[in-house]
Amino acid sequence: MAQIKAAEVAKLRKATGAGMMDCKKALTESEGDFDKAIDYLRKKGQKVANKRSDRDAAEGVVLANVSDDAKFGAVVVLNCETDFVAKNDDFVKLADRILTEAIKQKPANIDALKALPYGDYTIGEEITNQVGVIGEKVELSFYETIATDKVVAYIHPGNRLASLVGLNMADVDTQIGRDVAMQVAAMNPVALNKESVSEVVVAKEIEIGKELAIREGKPEAMAEKIAMGRLNKFFKESTLLSQQFVKDNKTTVDAHLKSINKNLTVVEFKRYSLA
Repeated sequence: MAQIKAAEVAKLRKATGAGMMDCKKALTESEGDFDKAIDYLRKKGQKVANKRSDRDAAEGVVLANVSDDAKFGAVVVLNCETDFVAKNDDFVKLADRILTEAIKQKPANIDALKALPYGDYTIGEEITNQVGVIGEKVELSFYETIATDKVVAYIHPGNRLASLVGLNMADVDTQIGRDVAMQVAAMNPVALNKESVSEVVVAKEIEIGKELAIREGKPEAMAEKIAMGRLNKFFKESTLLSQQFVKDNKTTVDAHLKSINKNLTVVEFKRYSLA
């Protein structure tokens, strides 16, 4: 059996981030072969991932950022099982590096993001490796993007909530977009405007409005009209451009943007929150 030196264990730990005892065991099982030891740890990580696949990874970090030209932005969510891990600097750095690669490479979807190179591995493989290092289920669960004239990101303190806003004009002060991104984070709109609310949601709101009217003792013949009134209130409260602007509740988001430039508007937004 090969004699494992402390320096070799330290080298493997630095390369993989695994614990000292795990590194020593990997080198022992691999008879001192460094590359085989890395493979051993990766396989250990895969086994841990499979073993913990039914665990609830409800904690994690939500990060958002934009490209240097501010024409592309992304939101990523890296989940884990405990708040303790979510607040670990190395875990946050892993999520941030994944986000950086996403903005640099602009993958089309989450599977393409997982397939991007990450050192000697892919992002997906590195996440599996981290399962073995951390001892918790780790998964990349969300990746959404916006590509338009101007994209602005907002991350709420604590890394549990982030948003992106896409504007239709490039020469706009970033703070204007940030204010709207904070609006999205705080007010959680269901859609951009009433025209973009799905027919399913509209039908559901009308149905709820009718039932409430009837329960309140209103004549059934009036229920439809009352429901439509409640639907219009829903549009005002739940669609971004019609919402009261959080920084000035005397105006709407749309009116605020138009006061800056009559052609300025939001074309798209993204939001994710860890409840």
